[in-house]
Amino acid sequence: MPDRVKILDIQELTHDVKQFKVEKPSGYSFEPGQACEVAINKEGWIEEKRPFTFTCLPEDDHLEFVIKSYHDHDGVTKKIDSLKVGDELLVDESWGAIQYQGKGVFIAGGAGVTPFIAIFKSLKAQGKVDGNSLLFANKTSKDVILEDWFDKTLGENFISILDQEEKEGHAHGRIDKEFLKKHVSDFKQEFYVCGPEPMIKAVSKALEKLGANPEGIVFEK
Repeated sequence: MPDRVKILDIQELTHDVKQFKVEKPSGYSFEPGQACEVAINKEGWIEEKRPFTFTCLPEDDHLEFVIKSYHDHDGVTKKIDSLKVGDELLVDESWGAIQYQGKGVFIAGGAGVTPFIAIFKSLKAQGKVDGNSLLFANKTSKDVILEDWFDKTLGENFISILDQEEKEGHAHGRIDKEFLKKHVSDFKQEFYVCGPEPMIKAVSKALEKLGANPEGIVFEK
């Protein structure tokens, strides 16, 4: 049975991404990087479950999700975008996906960065951020989720790349073989890749060509 949780707080992060803070069911647990199925507790939406990643820490007294809304169709994320504090969500048990296996390079496309938010929060809390880096691909600078936070947390180990805008402070283009060669010094380390499927395929192919061990690449759809 899913747990009913109230929305406690909503923050706008970008033009189409919001952060939802919700109640945490008692005894609820998860690992940084994990997700759960979420539905809206309103008539007609209860069976419409979608997976969202936790962006809080397991020890926090609430749950938190960073959700991108797609307005091009009448789906769950469009409906979530219209919710208010006090509305309810239904959350199922947490499940697998990306978990931290050791220092490495995190590669994200768009909303694919969400599992990495909790992982970096956890590393920061333990003082273990050093030696990890994030390559984050988006269309334009207004799409970059939590840019200031990643900047503060990772410093020069945070590289933002935009493929539809040239802007100071951001690389331009896509995360391809040339870009990886330029920004990654060691292909024997761990790689964590999360984003749209075509990007995941292209990045993993490029990584393997550059000598990364396919076993050392952790994917998340």
